[in-house]
Amino acid sequence: MDQTRFDIGLQRRKATLGAEYVEKNLASADDFTMPFQKEMTAWCWGFGWGDDTIDAKTRSMMNLTMIGALGKMTEWETHCRGALNNGVSKDEIRSIVHVIGIYCGVPQALECFRVARKVLTDANLI
Repeated sequence: MDQTRFDIGLQRRKATLGAEYVEKNLASADDFTMPFQKEMTAWCWGFGWGDDTIDAKTRSMMNLTMIGALGKMTEWETHCRGALNNGVSKDEIRSIVHVIGIYCGVPQALECFRVARKVLTDANLI
């Protein structure tokens, strides 16, 4: 593992998902899951999110679209919360879900709206 990339990734991961969430994930990792946590932090967050070519807000919007298209709703919820931290607005989340509905189908858009409503309610935005 590249320690510098991990350190950058840890900073980016905490900035987007919240320090408490990230520290809880790392603290609950064991010898089975810790290697993945470390490499995922270095690769996804250090290499991917550490590249400043795309700003964090745009990257969050891209992630919501891709994860929504995949139907990975637990991760979509996590990244929806992170998107709010990165400045994505309620209206932008709605527009992202519209695109998911167009390209992935109405049932998937409905799932995204259900999760987004929960996240936005928790954030006192609805």
